[in-house]
Amino acid sequence: MNKYWLTKENKPAFHHARNQTAHYSKSFYLSARMLPKNQRWATYALYGFCRYSDNLIDNPRNRTRGELLAEIENFTDELKIAYRTGESEHPVIRPFILVAKKYNIPQEYPLDLLRGVQMDIEIDRYADFDMLYTFCYRVAGVVGLMMTHVLGYKTDEAFEYAEKLGIAMQLTNILRDVKEDKERGRIYLPLNELREFGVSESDILSERTTPELQKLMQFQAQRAHDYYEMAAPGIPMLKTESQFAIYSASKIYQGILHKIETQEYNPFLGRVFVPSMEKFGILVQEVVRTKLLVAQERLIPAWQ
Repeated sequence: MNKYWLTKENKPAFHHARNQTAHYSKSFYLSARMLPKNQRWATYALYGFCRYSDNLIDNPRNRTRGELLAEIENFTDELKIAYRTGESEHPVIRPFILVAKKYNIPQEYPLDLLRGVQMDIEIDRYADFDMLYTFCYRVAGVVGLMMTHVLGYKTDEAFEYAEKLGIAMQLTNILRDVKEDKERGRIYLPLNELREFGVSESDILSERTTPELQKLMQFQAQRAHDYYEMAAPGIPMLKTESQFAIYSASKIYQGILHKIETQEYNPFLGRVFVPSMEKFGILVQEVVRTKLLVAQERLIPAWQ
């Protein structure tokens, strides 16, 4: 195995990606640590790229809108050059491009992610679900597609389901973060659906938990559940030894939906989360189940 993440030139960048993963997502970091080494370090590099891209908006510092857009444009240009040359001195793109080339991740996926980040600067309202779906695809659906390349797959059909899981997880994020997003002047819930349920923008901005808003939230949560259900058949299409990571992520995010439901769909009671021990229990359960599947697959040929 070519341990490219350990070379003198690459090791600092890969360790930075690993540290970013551990800092920003402890559950994702724990899950990644249980992958084989080559996939583990590839996952860190992928997460580091996605996190850096998100942070351009989530941590805007004191930059103007124009300066943020210019920063994204410069980052995009460096990514395109890296895809053409296979190298970069950018501390985030350097490990990512090595992984992208090794696992044949199409350039269009990270470019779409950056288009999604740009949307988050330019758009603070979404007219309908079609418009929101485009955003969700760009910031989350393509992450699922890139992870599918890293984790390995048995059939190309896996990509269709990976996109759906990414959509489900981003819809969950949106429902979890209604309060946080409105404080930043953003409403992601489709405006036509607000009108359909009799909810006004001022209801959200003023944190009025009306029965109409609760019904709207229930409708949105059911949509997310539907996408998890549509995505489920795709997980067995991944390489068996990697399936635990996606089963775990799916169950943990569905756990967030369940927490929202126990709060009677009130989005203003504080950010819900799945406790660490519960996450760990889900992960251990899925690791054990995956190991049993791998052992079963190895035994079947011996009996044939």
